[in-house]
Order: sequence, then C-alpha cells, then structure tokens
Amino acid sequence: MEEVDMMCAAAADNGGSVPAPERAPESGRQSLAPLLAVCAGYFMVILDVTIINVAVPVVGRELSASLTGIQWITDGYTLVFAGFLLTGGALGDRLGNRRIFCTGVVVFTASSAACALAPSAPFLIVARLVEGLGAALIVPGSLALLQQSYPAAAARSRAFGLWGSMAGIAASAGPLLGGLLVSTVGWRWVFLINLPVGVACLVLTLRQVAPSPRRAGRVLDWPAQCLVVAAVALLTAALNEAGRRGWSDPAVLAGLGLSATAVAALVTRERLARSPALPPRLLRSRAMRGGAMIGLLFNFGFYGMVFTASLDFQHQRGYSALGTGAALFPAVAMTMFASVLSGRLTRTTGDRPLVVCGMLLAALGLAGWAAAGAAPAYPLLVLPMMAAGFGTSFALTGSTSTVMGAAPEAYSGTASALFNTTRQIGSATGVALGGTLLATAADYNAGTRLSMTIGALAYLTAAGLAWRCVPAKPGRSQRSKRRARMRR
Repeated sequence: MEEVDMMCAAAADNGGSVPAPERAPESGRQSLAPLLAVCAGYFMVILDVTIINVAVPVVGRELSASLTGIQWITDGYTLVFAGFLLTGGALGDRLGNRRIFCTGVVVFTASSAACALAPSAPFLIVARLVEGLGAALIVPGSLALLQQSYPAAAARSRAFGLWGSMAGIAASAGPLLGGLLVSTVGWRWVFLINLPVGVACLVLTLRQVAPSPRRAGRVLDWPAQCLVVAAVALLTAALNEAGRRGWSDPAVLAGLGLSATAVAALVTRERLARSPALPPRLLRSRAMRGGAMIGLLFNFGFYGMVFTASLDFQHQRGYSALGTGAALFPAVAMTMFASVLSGRLTRTTGDRPLVVCGMLLAALGLAGWAAAGAAPAYPLLVLPMMAAGFGTSFALTGSTSTVMGAAPEAYSGTASALFNTTRQIGSATGVALGGTLLATAADYNAGTRLSMTIGALAYLTAAGLAWRCVPAKPGRSQRSKRRARMRR
C-alpha cells in the first residue's frame, strides 16, 4: 500500500500521469484475439442497455406486466450495472481481472438465457438484475485486460479506440437490431442473441488472454463498496425517474438527497480506512479527475443526443423503431472510423489534441442541429449526427488512455471502473435531462433544440477540461525525468 501511495504521489507531482511499470518491448504484430474477446463482452453489455427499449411493449403484453414492471425490466439492469462497477473493479484488482471478467461473462450469459426463458414478469425482472451484475463484472476488467494484453503504446491506443467505439455502435444499433428481432423471430431473441456471443467471448478469453496477477493481500473495504453501490444506484434511479416525473418530484428529490448522503458517508469512511477503495492520492491526480469528468460530459452529450433524436424521429416524424435505428446510423457509422483514426494518430500527436478536437467537433455538430431551426428536414441533421458520433469516438481513445495511464498497475481495474461509472452517470443524466426538457418545453421542437444546445455546452466544457487535464505528449526530457523519478 505504501508503494501505491508513492506512485500516486508521483502522479500528483507530475500533472496526473503515473509512471507505468516497465513493459515488454513494442512488437510489430500482435494477436487480435484478446481485443476480439474483450470487445465482444463489452458489446453485449452496452447492447443490452438499449436493445430492450423496442421490445418492452411486446414483453409487457405477453407477460401481462404492469407499467412499474415494464420500467423495472428496462431500468433494473442499468441500476445494478452502474451501482456495482466499482465493486467489479476492486474484485478484479484483488482476484485477477481475467478471472472476474470471465465470471462476469458466465453470469451475464446464463442470466440472458434465463431472461429469454422467463415465464413471468417478476422472473424476467430478477434475471435482468442478475444480468446487470454480470455486466458490472465484465466492464472494469475489459480495459484492464486490454492494457495487460497490449503493452506497446501504439497497439494499446488502437485497442482502447476500438473498445470505445463498441459503446456507440452497440447503443445506437440496439433499437435497430431490437426492432428487427422483435418483428421477425420474437422478443426472446433479444436475449438469446447473447448466448453465442458470450460463449465465444469466454472461449477466446480463456485461450488467448494471459491470466492476470492476483493481489491476495489487497483488502476490500466492504463498507465503502456498499456506500458506492448505494450512492450510484440511488443517483441513477433518481435521474431515470426525473425524466418521467420531473425534477421537483418528491421521489426524485429523495433519491438525490440519499445519494448525496451516501457520498458524504463514503468520503468520511475513505479518510478513516486503512485500505481505501479509492485512494485519496489517486483521486488527487489531475489526469484521473479530469479524464473521469470528460467521460461524464461526452456521454451526457452523446446519449442525450441519441435519446432526444430517437424521440424526435418516432414521435414527431412518425418513424418506426426500425426506421429510427436506420436514421441514427450516420452517428454510429462514424464511431468505428474515428476510433481507428485516433488510435493511429495518438502516438504522433499525443492524447490532448485528439480529445480537444473531438469535443470541439461534437459541440459543433450539436450546435448545428440546434441552429437548423424548428422541425428541420432529415438531410440537414445527417452532418450534425456524424460530427457528434465522430467527435465523441475520436476523443474517447485519448480520455481512456489518460485515465488508465494515471493509475498504478495494481489499481487498473479500479481506474477502469471509476471511468465507466462516471460515464454511466453522464448517460443517465443526459437521458433524464433530455426527457425533462421535451416534457416541459413550450413545444417539442423547442425542447429538442434546447437539449442539443445544452449537449453542445457539455462538449465545450469537456474540451476546456481536456486542455487543462489531459497530459501533452511527453518529450524526451520529460520521459528521462520520469524514469529518474522511478529509480529514486
């Protein structure tokens, strides 16, 4: 623990970047199998956030679910997923990230089968909660395994970029794929599709990803973990309900208040704990704090845009679920291209220019939508959606590298979990605020334009944070100083 504190202190002194342990020399070619395994697991997790949305009306009719039951089918997964991310990261650091990742894949795949075979709404709700737990074990380990499997800087940046693109592709493709499955083979295939992907992911991981180190001496601070779960779950639940009930609803205010209370208790607990879940010196790293906040802001902007656009296309323009997925395709199509490009450029330019440029481009896209006027024709929205999708994915590689580079090796799972937790909070906030603005604006078009304007401001704020917090590409002298500090 003293060694971790020393490394964290070095990070704070060095502008937020923790000197990484010496890694294997860079090699020309590396197997893509670890990347495919990790991305398959991450794709399943994010896909299940959105693919259920077009299926719940049919599920409700067939299983005679109440409105509350339908809401829990949709939101129960997200609440458990967001709430247990930090626990999953801490378990990965202690027991080995590959072990926890594979456990998560097994739990997720088995619970997906249970969802597909659900005879009643209560059974489906419980299965969805377990599915969310599996997701919380998968995601933190995914970044840690990529960092372990691709020690060369260039290969690791490309891997982070492709990993990040999976989120945008899965989230935006969910309604399209869900609509296609529901209209052809039935709603149960929304879950059955996870089975072959989960099995392939597990086999690839066990065969192609090296075992991760276990740190049995690392003590888990269970009171702190429970407070984290309570704080994130309460906040996510309050934000989800705010989109339906409004921000002044007593249940929403109570959820926000209880979440703040849990955070205050967590801060007190972490100051007293001998082995804190989030070491204070780690959180004092400017790169760690800034990278996590950037992730929150760009998820706020992107998923707020996707949610608002989906409602606009379906309610105002009369598109079907399948048509809505196709209409959102321009934003999705850019994510893969942007992630590959940013992964190739980062070694030359460093992370800061990519993050700043990506956030500015995304801000320009949402501002363009807001400036297009009331009820603009769909062709006028294609370029704004492409700019938002490209900019978000272009910046994700650098922000991911910033957060993971700011953490000692022993805390890679925790760093990944922190980054993804803030991103989930950003997504929930963007969706909740978008729903509230649409419900309270003078008319639907005014609510959509206001939502896009706020999203553009979030991207601009992220660009400013990136300029201050994302480390510039270190020069030769900086690297020499860093190595000298490590030797001391």
